Parts: sequence; structure tokens; C-alpha cells
Amino acid sequence: MGGPKKNSSSPAAQYFAEVLRMLRTKAGLSQNELGERMNYTGAAVSAVETCAKPATDEFIEAAEKALDAGGLVAAAAKYLRLERYPAHFQGFVQLEQEALSVSSYCVQLIHGLLQAESYARALYDHAVPPLEPEEIEQHIAARMDRKALFDRKPVAMISVVVEEAGLRRLIGGECVMRRQYEHLVECAARPNVALQVMPMSRAGHACLAGPLTVIETPEEVTLVYLEGQGNSHLVSKPDEVGVLARRYAMIRTQALNPEESVSLIKQLAGEL
Repeated sequence: MGGPKKNSSSPAAQYFAEVLRMLRTKAGLSQNELGERMNYTGAAVSAVETCAKPATDEFIEAAEKALDAGGLVAAAAKYLRLERYPAHFQGFVQLEQEALSVSSYCVQLIHGLLQAESYARALYDHAVPPLEPEEIEQHIAARMDRKALFDRKPVAMISVVVEEAGLRRLIGGECVMRRQYEHLVECAARPNVALQVMPMSRAGHACLAGPLTVIETPEEVTLVYLEGQGNSHLVSKPDEVGVLARRYAMIRTQALNPEESVSLIKQLAGEL
């Protein structure tokens, strides 16, 4: 039951499997015995240890508790969870989750941190090429995991400017969008969230060149993340960062204020 790992498995999956195997062996448990403690079969434990199947969040939590691992299983799973994100996005997620502040301008879609699960799920109906159901579930779980930033201590400050045109795009239909509007209002009520809408009535503004995200790291270094069509670029040169940060500061003055923005979102919900 302890066969070799599959060659196609990722380094993170192999690392998690090795940590799990070492902790189980140290505890003097067979795969069947650990499975019984976790309410899983021995075959399920073997599948994770041989990288035949990925460890789910439920499996990770059960293994941490059953092995009394002192956080070691959860720590190893941190790298495993990163693989749920597209490769070009993994580095940014780490920055985002540790950031002092995240300030984003969105064009076509609602920011991932502010997406309701039903909205996030509906986006994958239009994926090209189509994804397998298991891949979709992994991506959705990963997107929902990012919301931990809202309640993290110390609290992170989150500012989002979204185009009204993006809000009006009925992703998933009226029911999905009604829930999404409700979710945006709930997010906007948080004291660490500033949500603003760039109205379609404004003919031009400072960020017509495209979306961007300004990140302030725990070391108080400012970076800018640019993304589009499955590619991304992290800007770190101070002069370039300065220009982009000033553009974001400008569009905040050009967008509706937070109170006006929430009123517009409620109006859109009422139109459905």
C-alpha cells in the first residue's frame, strides 16, 4: 500500500505526501489505522501518500487532528493549496494574503475577493478550453480561500474600483447576479473595505489602459500586479510603480464614492 509516487505529481503534492507518511510512521500507525482515526479508508490514505489523488480540505483537517500534528500537516498543505491557482497567479496569491493593503481596478468582471460562489462558478461556464469538473471545483475552492484576507489579523485594507459595465454583465443570469449584488453590499459594509463604481457616464478616466492591483507588503513596499489572458507581470521598479499607483489614486477621485456606489449596486439589483 506504500508504492512509489507517481512521476506526474507536483513537488508540492510529493512534499505533502512525504510529511503525511513521516508523521503517520512516527505515530506508529498503519494506513488503515490512520484512516480509521480520520473516518477514511486505508485506501484513501494510500491514495494521498502515493499522490494518486489530491488531499481535500476535509482530508487535511482530519489528518491534522488524527495525528495531533501541531500544525505540520496544515503547514505542508499551504503549498498544496497554492496549486489550485493558475501557475501565473500563485506568486500573487501569496503576496495578496500577506498584504497590508490591496487596491484593485477591475474592468470586465468583479474582483475575485468580492465574488459570490455562484458568480465564480458561473464564470467557468465560459472557460475556453473547457475545464474538467474536478478542476472547476478546485479553482472555486481556491477563490473562496482568498476571502480569508477579510478576517485576517492584522486586518488588511481592501479598496476596489469596478466598472459599472462589469457590474451590468449578467454572468450566470439574473438569480446569480442578484446574489452577487447582495454579496457586494455585504462586503462594502465591512470597515476595512472600500468599494467604488466607475460610472459609464464618465467618458474617460486615469486607468483606461487596463486593470491593475496595487499591493502594500508587510515591509511597506509597494508593488503593482498586472494580469490579462492568462499572463501576469509584477511591477517592482519604483518609478513604474509610482506612475501606476498615482493612476489608481486618481481613479478613486473619479469614481462614485462608496455610498453612491452601494446605492447604484442596490439599484441594479432592483432592476432584475
